[in-house]
Amino acid sequence: MCRIYSTVLMVGTKDKTHGLQELPLRLLVMDTGKQALKCLREESIDSVISRWDLLDMPNGLLFQRILAARPKMPTVALIESGNTEQEILARSLGVTAVITDDAEGEYLRRLICQILHLEDGVALHAAAADEFD
Repeated sequence: MCRIYSTVLMVGTKDKTHGLQELPLRLLVMDTGKQALKCLREESIDSVISRWDLLDMPNGLLFQRILAARPKMPTVALIESGNTEQEILARSLGVTAVITDDAEGEYLRRLICQILHLEDGVALHAAAADEFD
């Protein structure tokens, strides 16, 4: 069993979990901003990945609330591909990274590794997995 290094809350991004499942992360997947805020109050979360527009919290409202309470929390906003308005708003709000919703799983995996400083942890995880092959 591999050691978990970080807990990542994913909101409205169920389709993006496949690229992160091999990492030493605990993934908490929520559908709504309301669920996410409740989870943030109850769990120790290291990072949040969310769609910019959620049904119950459009226009980056979830990020506004998170960053108001925890300005240093690493956050990744998934925006609509080609939507420069969403990108400008997300960057001006101070999210850690902005990616488009058509980004491949490998790109998201590398980005999360960089944000959470998991390079060493990923190497350790890969080496441990090789031991059992």
